[in-house]
Amino acid sequence: MLAWLAARAEGGEVLLRIEDIDPQRSRPEYISALMDDIRWLGLDWDYGPGVNKRQCDADNQSGLDYYLQSNRTSLYDRALAFLSQSGLTYPCFCSRRELRYLAAAPHMDDIGAPYPGTCRNLSRDQLKSFLAQGRKPSLRLRCPEELICFSDVVQGYQCLTLADCGGDFVLQRSDGVIAYQLAVAVDDALMGITQVVRGRDILPSTPRQILLLHLLEGRVPQYAHVPLLLDASGQRLAKRHASLALRNLRTAGASSSDIIGLFAHLAGISVQGLATPSKLLRSFALSRLPQGDIRLTDDLLRAHGLAA
Repeated sequence: MLAWLAARAEGGEVLLRIEDIDPQRSRPEYISALMDDIRWLGLDWDYGPGVNKRQCDADNQSGLDYYLQSNRTSLYDRALAFLSQSGLTYPCFCSRRELRYLAAAPHMDDIGAPYPGTCRNLSRDQLKSFLAQGRKPSLRLRCPEELICFSDVVQGYQCLTLADCGGDFVLQRSDGVIAYQLAVAVDDALMGITQVVRGRDILPSTPRQILLLHLLEGRVPQYAHVPLLLDASGQRLAKRHASLALRNLRTAGASSSDIIGLFAHLAGISVQGLATPSKLLRSFALSRLPQGDIRLTDDLLRAHGLAA
């Protein structure tokens, strides 16, 4: 809803992109449920599944196909080849088990433990030895030692090194799946994205994506990282909070107005009568959002007609 309001308040357009690049976590029924929930809340989009108002990129895809990342692998492969030919990538044979040993090291939010550069300077003989063992490498970006700074609309001015954000990061997994960072950067560039509104937990990924956009000569969008919703004990909402899943709230009798009313309250917007996204536009501003995460207490939920 915040992404929708941010775009509409500036007279902008909304794009719905289905980030289903990981086949283990993506199913067609999830896509249908996602779109149904968004529409039920009273939100819409100008570009995305079922709506396509402009000519698409060089692959001349359109409609649903264009906005599913699983159908855009040729574009990611092309970007990966460009980076590799420029000497900016290297194969990494570190297994997940080996990397888990690093998990005790301090790291930011969801980016994982810092990568120590174990495979950054493998000799030709070492490379041949790993391949002879049948080990399949992932592909990492060779990150420069430089500050990447950007002004976040909600979180303020940010300056981070790539080392702060985990160091050299994976562009393609060892099973061939393109990593989130590369897919998002390529799509933001090709789709002409000018504003990204997303959760605060993704902020450490932003310097990575800005670097990729620079390397691929894409335009860097404006970023706004909004607070996360937590339960009453301070835990981030997850599958264990099944009662707060939107589909379950709908089944329990909650209306879209109840949900939008709660969201409006959390965003510091007062609304009279039935709450709808369009009613919030006049009073909405990203700059009014709190930086810190928000706890959904039982009292708060009940006040908005929602049972915990």
